[in-house]
Amino acid sequence: MLALGAAPDRAPWPDTPVARLEALAELQTLNADLLSHDSATLTLDRWCARHHLADGARIVADRVRGQDKPPPAAVREQLHVGTDQPIAYRRVRLRCGDHVLSEADNWYVPSRLTPDMNRTLETSDTAFGRVVQPLRFQRHTVSARLLWSPLPENWDSGGAPLPRANPGAALPIPDKVIEHQALLTRGDGEPFSYVVETYTGAVLDFPPAFGRSRTP
Repeated sequence: MLALGAAPDRAPWPDTPVARLEALAELQTLNADLLSHDSATLTLDRWCARHHLADGARIVADRVRGQDKPPPAAVREQLHVGTDQPIAYRRVRLRCGDHVLSEADNWYVPSRLTPDMNRTLETSDTAFGRVVQPLRFQRHTVSARLLWSPLPENWDSGGAPLPRANPGAALPIPDKVIEHQALLTRGDGEPFSYVVETYTGAVLDFPPAFGRSRTP
């Protein structure tokens, strides 16, 4: 199983101002897509296909077992369940081919899913979003933040200078670039899942469109 963000064939981005600007635009685009759609899995499907990250671009969920986490009190509060009501936990890495794009912690209420859904979640690596798709669920963002910006804060207002080009060097992209927390509700409005998703630097595992050919 690949480690978080592992990508042996990662396309290097050059360390230039134009490449940094393009990387920031791509991260903001992905962030906006995730915020405007209910299923992170289907959003990543489209991202994989758009950027040709793998043949037959489709997200696969790799279960991470043996690392169960009890739900924090805030999660129980978000899910509207008491301390005596069971909450299941699922940790997965979502990947497209060899590119691990995110790692997610998911606490969900089994009693609010169908028996078939619970069986699939317990016995397979199928992505959560695909399993619960028949619920016609809605995603409610609790928090969303960029964990890394290729450009300094206030660069666009002249408050900070653009980094200088570093000829021949690759742009250092960290393992973690975006974090989302979200509550999923069924069509009737009842909450059934709380997710914490960490998106990795592998979301940029494609050649930049302009960064290689233009240097300010």
